[in-house]
Amino acid sequence: QVQLVESGGGLVQAGGSLRLSCVVSGRTFSTLAWFRQAPGKEREFVAGIMWRSGSIYYGAPVKGRFTISRVDGANTMYLQMNSLKPEDTAIYYCNTDPPVNSYWGQGTQVTVSS
Repeated sequence: QVQLVESGGGLVQAGGSLRLSCVVSGRTFSTLAWFRQAPGKEREFVAGIMWRSGSIYYGAPVKGRFTISRVDGANTMYLQMNSLKPEDTAIYYCNTDPPVNSYWGQGTQVTVSS
């Protein structure tokens, strides 16, 4: 059974930092990514990583503030989020890129207060 489990969210003040984790089990993927969905908005791409090469790419709103990484042997992906802004408030999910509907998990809530 394929599972992607997110954790690490929380409440933080603007300018603060959080690190999210995504643990993958059941299979390996060539590309993994972070997505987020804010209240009343569509889900959007945040950052992606090609597992074997480590190549990374970011969505424009987070470039320069967020860093995606992975630990190959642990099947774990991270999202280091710095200089957080209230507009980063959302539920954050991990999935393949492009995403597969059956792989969406519960996500982890990130709330940034002003």
